[in-house]
Amino acid sequence: MIGIRDDTDSAPPPPPSRAPALAARIFAEGGWLHDGLQLEHRPQQEQMARTVAAAMKADEALLFEAGTGVGKSLAYLLPGLIHAIDQSRQLIVSTHTISLQEQIETKDLPLCRRVFRSRPELAAYADFKSAVLVGKGNYLCPTRLAAALRDRQELFATPEHSELQRIATWAATSTDGLRHELSPAPAPEVWEWVNADSSACSRKHCDGERCFYQRARGRLRQAQVIIVNHSLLFAHLNASGAAEKGGTRGVLFPDDFVVLDEGHTVPEVATDHFGLRLSSYGTERMLKYLYNPKTRRGLLAKHGGPVEQQLVADALDAAEQFFGFLRDRLLDKHALVRVRDAGACEPWLDGPLLALIKAVSTRADQLDEGPARDELLEQRGRLQSCQTSLRQWLEVADPKFVYWLERTGRRHSIVTLRTAPIDVAPYLREELLARHTSVVFTSATLAVGGHIEPFQERVGAESARTAIVHSPFDYARNMRVYVAADVPLPTAQGAKLAIAALVDYIRFCTLRVSGGSLVLFTSYHDMRQVADALAGDFAAAQRPFFMQGLDFSRTELTRRLQAAGNGVLFGTDSFWAGVDVPGPSLSQVIITRLPFDPPTHPVAEAKGEWIRDRGGSPFNELTLPDALIKFRQGVGRLIRSATDRGIITILDSRILAKTYGQLFLDSLPHSQFTKLTLELRNEQFPPFDSRG
Repeated sequence: MIGIRDDTDSAPPPPPSRAPALAARIFAEGGWLHDGLQLEHRPQQEQMARTVAAAMKADEALLFEAGTGVGKSLAYLLPGLIHAIDQSRQLIVSTHTISLQEQIETKDLPLCRRVFRSRPELAAYADFKSAVLVGKGNYLCPTRLAAALRDRQELFATPEHSELQRIATWAATSTDGLRHELSPAPAPEVWEWVNADSSACSRKHCDGERCFYQRARGRLRQAQVIIVNHSLLFAHLNASGAAEKGGTRGVLFPDDFVVLDEGHTVPEVATDHFGLRLSSYGTERMLKYLYNPKTRRGLLAKHGGPVEQQLVADALDAAEQFFGFLRDRLLDKHALVRVRDAGACEPWLDGPLLALIKAVSTRADQLDEGPARDELLEQRGRLQSCQTSLRQWLEVADPKFVYWLERTGRRHSIVTLRTAPIDVAPYLREELLARHTSVVFTSATLAVGGHIEPFQERVGAESARTAIVHSPFDYARNMRVYVAADVPLPTAQGAKLAIAALVDYIRFCTLRVSGGSLVLFTSYHDMRQVADALAGDFAAAQRPFFMQGLDFSRTELTRRLQAAGNGVLFGTDSFWAGVDVPGPSLSQVIITRLPFDPPTHPVAEAKGEWIRDRGGSPFNELTLPDALIKFRQGVGRLIRSATDRGIITILDSRILAKTYGQLFLDSLPHSQFTKLTLELRNEQFPPFDSRG
C-alpha cells in the first residue's frame, strides 16, 4: 500500500455516513439537482446514486452498468464525496482514458462543488479537496537537480549540460514541476537524473515546501478524492503487493474506497500489470545509469572505482549477448513469440548481475548516511529486481502464467521478456475485492447479452452486487442503422475484393453525411490501404481527413474532429472507446469489421487453452464476449447527448451471415436496421443532414 498517509494515531470512530440519505434527496425527482439546479431528473441516475451510496456505506463491491447519458460520474462522485468527508476517508476514482480523467477534473468536480454550495444541508461538503495521482517519475526533484548540477562533469557529456541548465531555468518558475509542462520535453537521459523517482527524493532529504513531489504528496494526504488511471493504479498494486498491506482496509491508501470507471477495461489492464516486464532497453539504461563505459560517466564515476566500473561493463556485455541471442534466434521471424519451456537462453546475465549487486552493496555500506548512499541502495534493489525477473522468466515455472518475448521500438530492436496471469480474477480478488472496502466497477458496457455474470467471473467478483440501467436517450428516434450485405468476407482469398468494397462504401457513406464521420478499423494495415485510396476524395470534397498514427495523439485528433464539423477520422483499437465528440461533428460511426481480436497473442492463446482444458469454448467464452463489448463501445461513440442524432454503418456482412451475428444486432441500442447493397445504396441510404 502506498505510504501517502502518515497519520497513524488512532482516532475516534466517525459518525455514520449520510451518503445514502443525502443521495436520495439530491437525485430524486423534484430533488436538489432537479429543482435546485434545474438539471434534468434521470431515474437511472437516481437508481445508480442510491445503489452506489449503499455499497460505499456497507464497504461492499458493486458492478453497475450505466448506459450512455445516465450521468454516472455525478452518480458516484456526489455520494462518494459525502461518504469520504463523513468518514474521513479517501475516494479513489480510476479511469482508463485521459479524456474521462480530464472531464472529471475540469467539469464534474466543479459541478459537484456547485451542488454542495446550492443547499445549506450540503454546505459542509463544498470545500472538498481533490488531487491527481501522477507517477513519481513525472515530477522534478530540486534535491536531485542540485546534485546533478553539482556533479554534472561526472554525470553528463558536455552537450547535455545545456539541457540540464534548461531544466533548471524552467524549475525556477514552474508551479508543479511536472515533466509535461516543459516544452520541448526534456531529454530522457538527463531527466532520469533529476526526477523524483528515487530514494534521494524523500522527506528525509527534501524540503517539503520546495520539492514538487513532496508538495504533491501533501496535497494527496489532504484530498478527499484522488483521480488516477487504471495503468498507474495496477502498477502500484503490482509493485507493493498484498503482503505489505496485511489486514489494513483499503486498496491504494489506508482506509480508502474505490470507483473504477470505464471498468470494462480492468481485466485487460490488470493482466498487463500483474506480470513481469524486463526489456533490453530498460536493462541497458539501468546499467548505464550506474556507469557508461563510453562516456565514463554515471553514479559509479563519482562513488565507485575501476573494479565496480568494470563490473558494469561486464554486465552490459552480458546483456547484449543475452538479449542479442533472443533477438536473433527466437525473434528473427516474428515480433511476438510465446515461450513454453525453461532454458530458452543461457543465463549469461545472471552472474555479472550478482557480482555487480555485491559490489554496489559494498560501496553503499562505505558511504555515510545521505542521498548518495540511499541512491546506491536503491540501484542495488533495482539490480536485484532485474535478476529476479530474469530468473523467473527463464524458469517458466508457474503454470498459472503465460511467458513470451516481444520485439518493439522504432527499429524493432528492443527485446522484452513478458509474463502475465492466464486468469486475472484471483489477483483482482486479492488486491481489490478482499480489501474490506467498497470497490465499484462501472461502465456503459459490462454485460454481454444483458448478462453481467461473465464479467463478474473475469474480475473475481462473483459475490458482488450487480445492477444494469439503460440509456435514457431516444435511440429509435435519433439513430439510423445500416448494415452492408454484400461486402466480401475477410478471407485470404477475398482480401482484395473486401478492401475494394470497403473503399467504395466508405467513400459513399462519408460523403453522404453532412457532418463528421468516425471510421473504426480492426487492422492498421486495412486502415492504411483505405486511407491511401480515399485521401484524394476527401480533399476534393473539402472534408478534413485525420488518421491515427500520423502526427497527433488521440486527444488531439478528437479535438480536431470536433472543430472541423465535417471531418473524417480513421482509427483502430484505442478509438473504439473513450472518443467523446457530441453534436454534428460526429454524425456517423462506420464499423468496418466486427472487432474480433485474433487469438494469436500469447495471452489470448493461453487463455483459450485454459478454457478448453476446462471443457469450455474459447470463442464463446472469450473471443465473442470481448468483441461484443468492444462493438458496443464503438457504437456508443455516436450519441453522446440527448440532442445528438446520427448513423451507425456496419460494413461486415458476417453480422448477417453468421449465427453469432444476431448477438451483435441485439446489442445495438435499438433493433431496426436497413440492409445496404452496392447496387441499391442510393435508394437505401438517403443523404443525411446532421443539423436536422
